[in-house]
Amino acid sequence: MINGIGRGQHPLARSSSPRRLLDLETWSASGIPLLRDPRDFVLELHQRHLPQPGTVVVAVLDALHHLAASASFAPWPHDTDGWQHRNALLTQLRQITPHDLRLARPARTAVLLRCREGAPGWTEQDGAWMWALRDASALHGLRCGSYVGLTPAGWQVLGDGRSGRDPHAGSWADGPVHTVTELPPRSALETPRAQRARHQAPERAQRSDRSPHSRQSEHPWTPARVTAVEPARRTGTR
Repeated sequence: MINGIGRGQHPLARSSSPRRLLDLETWSASGIPLLRDPRDFVLELHQRHLPQPGTVVVAVLDALHHLAASASFAPWPHDTDGWQHRNALLTQLRQITPHDLRLARPARTAVLLRCREGAPGWTEQDGAWMWALRDASALHGLRCGSYVGLTPAGWQVLGDGRSGRDPHAGSWADGPVHTVTELPPRSALETPRAQRARHQAPERAQRSDRSPHSRQSEHPWTPARVTAVEPARRTGTR
């Protein structure tokens, strides 16, 4: 204490336990708006970002509860305080959507999904992220929405009891391969001259069989040589 003022610990100082968090009862009693279709929402968000354990996804829903913007990131592993998480969420929100601070009432909602290892249910770190989501939403002019935990057991909307088995924390490994090599069809490998020659070959053979004056000294017809073509490469985007 200096001059009668308790300085306390610096906000950026790291400690073994978070200091700004919300317990599950406080979170449930704070009037968080329910997701209209949590199963489809979690599935869409997972398909967009394929979060691995240690990844946080923040999403913004419009007035009709449709997904308007989202971002995924891996927070610094040593950050355990809600104040630090709040700053990380604000950085992501400012990059993906403008603020609504000029509105009298929030029209959009911020939702958070956290993918982690371990058993399902509330943890102190979930409480720190809940505090961060509530504070970041207020500072960006958004309404604080649901908090979804993604664990090996499945997904769970903390505070309202709705949950499912898929996707889960390991579902990212079942995602699509984003770089695919495809061979073009056979017709694409042939030049137009070779295609015409291939179609005209049976007709020439038939005329040769019917003609009594066909010359035996002529060389048999051979198809035109096709130049090798490299396979086409297509790169998909998430």
